[in-house]
Amino acid sequence: QLPLVESGGGFVQPGGSLTLSCTAFGFNLGAYTIAWFRQAPGKEREGISCISSGDFSINYRQSMKGRFTMSRINAMNAVLLQLNRLNFEDKATYYCAANQKAMCSLLEADYTYWGRGTRVTVFS
Repeated sequence: QLPLVESGGGFVQPGGSLTLSCTAFGFNLGAYTIAWFRQAPGKEREGISCISSGDFSINYRQSMKGRFTMSRINAMNAVLLQLNRLNFEDKATYYCAANQKAMCSLLEADYTYWGRGTRVTVFS
């Protein structure tokens, strides 16, 4: 089991920013392909971005590209997701997920390990 833990969620006003973090104590996240997903109330889970363990390339859902930025911080053994210019539609629980494939995808079914999520609430 890979004990993924997300953090950094919270309350933010429209236009604000948050940085989410995904860690796994005792495991080297650099050996895994990592993805961020989110699930809004009443909606299906959707992929946001992912980073491949093979070549460290990063892919984004087109609609979120430019507002959200994913990065891997090896010194912290963490994968971050910077959320900018947040709006009400971004209110959701954000999850990180991992697998041991070389290349990443934004398909939920491709991921074996999941964290419990961190909640982002946008309010005015």
